[in-house]
Amino acid sequence: MIKKIEHLGIAVKDLSASIELYEKLFQTKCYKIESVESEGVKTAFFKIGESKIELLEASKPDSPIAKFLEKKGSGFHHVAFETSDIDSEIQRLINEGFELIHQTPKDGADNKRIAFLHPKAVDGLLLELCQEKSA
Repeated sequence: MIKKIEHLGIAVKDLSASIELYEKLFQTKCYKIESVESEGVKTAFFKIGESKIELLEASKPDSPIAKFLEKKGSGFHHVAFETSDIDSEIQRLINEGFELIHQTPKDGADNKRIAFLHPKAVDGLLLELCQEKSA
């Protein structure tokens, strides 16, 4: 079951410059910078009240973020929804006929297991499912 919006993802060309920009905008410091090698991305997170913002910079020229930035430039990339059981949620969505990019969860940033739905399955919007990894 989808519980809440976990974060909004924003693709950026220069993570350091964007961190500085968003720290001024939000009047708060970035709480985590992390690389996710499997996705070819470097991320930075901000917590704003109950919400989170994830900045994403390509760390590999052939990564999905690099391709997104080349095609569309900096800007809104995805919305992530928290689920309490990502495996069951993936299966439910497959059974409902949704196309997923990931049929099984993979390790993501901020201590999460993640899976993405294909944008063509959701009116052009890239959706991420995420679940906190067990301790």
